[in-house]
Amino acid sequence: MTQPLVPPQETPPAEGSTSSAHQERADGGVWEHPTVWLALIASGAVLGGLFFLFRFLSF
Repeated sequence: MTQPLVPPQETPPAEGSTSSAHQERADGGVWEHPTVWLALIASGAVLGGLFFLFRFLSF
């Protein structure tokens, strides 16, 4: 028995596949943009350092 010919630009029928083409990527949530968290932590560290620097220089 020969394989049936499929015309060009047509997809041949799948054999029992009912799944989707690819898995959906999960939502990153809070970790989607880690640069925001890094900027908050870095600015807090700089502000804390400046507080102690100005306190040291004020005496």
